[in-house]
Amino acid sequence: MTLTLGHYLTLGAALFAIAVVGIFLNRKNLIVLLMAIELMLLAVNLNFVAFSHYLGDMHGQVFVFFILTVAAAESAIGLAILVLLFRNKSSINVDELNELKG
Repeated sequence: MTLTLGHYLTLGAALFAIAVVGIFLNRKNLIVLLMAIELMLLAVNLNFVAFSHYLGDMHGQVFVFFILTVAAAESAIGLAILVLLFRNKSSINVDELNELKG
């Protein structure tokens, strides 16, 4: 059995759906929200790589490197903000973090 484009797209859609469910069901824990966003980005990257391989074009794989760079920066900044908020508030509950409102 060979893996086709449909297999990769199904896996990417399932990962993206799990991430969306994770965001909507758990809006209290900031770490879980960050992990769900990263899972969304990885699902999109999987689709880019699958289409790039299927079409024989390298543009999708190059675009994945840019997405991974942005995701790494987002994770580092998000975790740094999370550590600072935990030090100041002793909680990472999203409902208790009302100081970030504009």
